Formats: sequence, structure tokens, C-alpha cells
Amino acid sequence: MHVPDGFINAPTSAVTGVVAAGAIAVSLRGARRELDERTAPLAGLVAAFIFAVQMLNFPVAAGTSGHLLGGALAAILVGPYTGVLCVSVVLLMQGILFADGGLTALGVNITDMAIVTTVVAYALFRGLVKVLPRSRRSVTVASFVAALVSVPAAALAFTLIYWIGGTTDVSIGKVATAMIGVHVLIGIGEAAITALTVGAVIAVRPDLVYGARGLQQRLKLRVNGELVDAPGASDQEPTPAPVAARSHRKVWITGLVASLVLAGFVSFYASADPDGLEKVASDKGIDKKAEEHAAADSPLADYGVEDITNARVSGGLAGVIGVGVTVVAGSAVFWAVRRRRSDDASPSNTETTV
Repeated sequence: MHVPDGFINAPTSAVTGVVAAGAIAVSLRGARRELDERTAPLAGLVAAFIFAVQMLNFPVAAGTSGHLLGGALAAILVGPYTGVLCVSVVLLMQGILFADGGLTALGVNITDMAIVTTVVAYALFRGLVKVLPRSRRSVTVASFVAALVSVPAAALAFTLIYWIGGTTDVSIGKVATAMIGVHVLIGIGEAAITALTVGAVIAVRPDLVYGARGLQQRLKLRVNGELVDAPGASDQEPTPAPVAARSHRKVWITGLVASLVLAGFVSFYASADPDGLEKVASDKGIDKKAEEHAAADSPLADYGVEDITNARVSGGLAGVIGVGVTVVAGSAVFWAVRRRRSDDASPSNTETTV
């Protein structure tokens, strides 16, 4: 759903740029509360994983494909504020290095793909977790539903932005019907990827899933054939994990290797069909005033390495470079935010009243 340059007029693009900048500023402050000893080491990895999985377009209809947006996944794994930053880092890397998503449309893309998906998904996720049984399975189910809804929500947001500032004269009703229809199908793929990933992490390290914090199974006793809460079960404290189990190294390495394999090898087998927005734009004429990307001459444009003629090697190497750059850039951002939190909490910054 990367919006290229020329789809949205300059004033609307500027307004969405201001919205995106404001949301990122708020997220930087909010991320200070979310980035602790568990989430901080993983946030950059989550951004790299989203970059990798976004390269895996999957078919959803005749001649149409879709890919992960990632807002729901990031919000559930590392928190909503950090999630906005994760997807924003991915979009920035894609726009600058890979000519994917217009640079003048960066505000539109961040507003649509980072902010809308994250806010909608996490709000729905939290609501579902409160009403569902307190179990790991409920977190996975809530992840599936939240991710599913977040994609057509983003499609609706694009439709509204296009209605306000679209550069072509196309019936908004036709755009809405086409966009929401195809992105409901894409949402199913998004939901499956999100639920599988969250389920895999929560199965081995539930303490690393931000959305599962506070999740605690109460001790049950069987009395006369029925399960009842044990006395004082509501006051139980979670049992701390052993020091070895709390190490993030194995999870981090596993996630990085998975990201490199997906981007460097599996991406070669992704669908070559246009994604939902590209297909709708072509069918409805939204792309009549599309402009060439400012980074079209980038050596990594279109997810290939310049001067490498073998498509498999070119695309795989570009994917590996993208994962590497994203994990480094993301980790640097989140390390800086985490350090700022530590500086703010240091004794030298605490006022003492006599």
C-alpha cells in the first residue's frame, strides 16, 4: 500500500507530513515508557522483520497480491508507540534506498501504514484481551482479529486522503469499494502472519510480548470434579524467569536469521502481481499523474542491486542489505530513546525539595 509521488496533491501531502511528524514526536515520548530491558533489544529486530516480510507479496485475487503492513504486529510485540516508530523506520528505509513509496508521499504513508494500522489494531487488541479468557491463546486470537481489521482500516484512511487531495477525478465511491474490498482479503494474510508470529514468540518467551504483559494464569484446584480458583490466587505474583531464560540473545539471533532468510531467499518466490493499491490505481485511473520516484536511480531501487544481472542474487542481496540497514537504523533510534529515558530518570535530573 505504498503511495507513490503524484497520487496526492502537495497541500494534502504537506498536512499528512505534519500529522506524521506530530505522531512520531508523541511516539518518541511514549516509547520511553515502553522501551525497557525486554522491548529495547527487540524493537530494531521487529522493524527488520517487518521489512523482510513486506518483501513477501502473497496472491489474494486474480492478478492482485498483498503484503504485510506490520502495524498490528509491531504494536503487540513492542508496544503501540514503539510500533509506530518501527513501521516509520521501515517506510523511511524503503523510500530512500529502494524507491518504494514516494518521498513527497512519506507523510501519507506514515499516517496510513504506521499510525492508522497501529492505533486501530492495538485499540481493538486491548479491548479483546480484556473480554477474552486470560490465556496465551486469547492473545493470539486477539492478534489475528486486530491485524485483520487494521488493513481495511488503512485502506479506508487512504480513500479519505484521496477524497481530500487526490490528483485525478475518480469517483470516491468506486475507490472506496475497490480499496476496502481487496484489502479485506489482504487483511486475512496480515492476520495469519501476525497471529503466527505472536503465537510463536509467546509460546517460548511470553515475557517479551508487550501485549501479553499482565497475563497471568490463576492457580486452579479441582474440587468435587470442578476447577476453582485457589485461595489467594488473585494475589499471586508471576514467577520470575531464570536469568538464563531472560536472555534476549537467542531470540534476537533467531529473529535476525529468520529475517535474512525471508528477505534473502524466500522473497524470490513472492508474487510478482501488483499489490492492492497498485491494482486499484491501475484499474480506476488513480495513477494517471504518478511521478517518477526521486530515488529511482538508487543502486537498490526496486529491491535489486545495480549491475547484478542474476535476478535471484540481485533481489536476495538487496533484501539482506535492507534487513541489515533497517536493524541498524532501528536499533540506533531505540537505543537513543532508551538512553534518553535512563538520563531522565537519573538522580542528577531528580529535584530534591528540602
